[in-house]
Amino acid sequence: MAEAFSVTNDVIDPMLAEVVKGNQDKVVGWMKGEPGAWGFLAGQAVHTVRAHAGRSLADTERRLVWSRMWWWLEQVKAGVHGPR
Repeated sequence: MAEAFSVTNDVIDPMLAEVVKGNQDKVVGWMKGEPGAWGFLAGQAVHTVRAHAGRSLADTERRLVWSRMWWWLEQVKAGVHGPR
């Protein structure tokens, strides 16, 4: 039997890291306050997690994804992760 997909930080962090790495131009745009950058990144985050889950996300799950995506962006902005 397949294991149920759970939207937790441990599960979604690798996915969100890929969203950040794959959309560096939008991340820079977000840091500069460019209109639409956050919406694009938030949408990509939800789309990616939804694709892995194989189902639509509940409202609380979407909010967790958005919150965690914002956290990732703040980490990048603060330079916490340094060079990769």
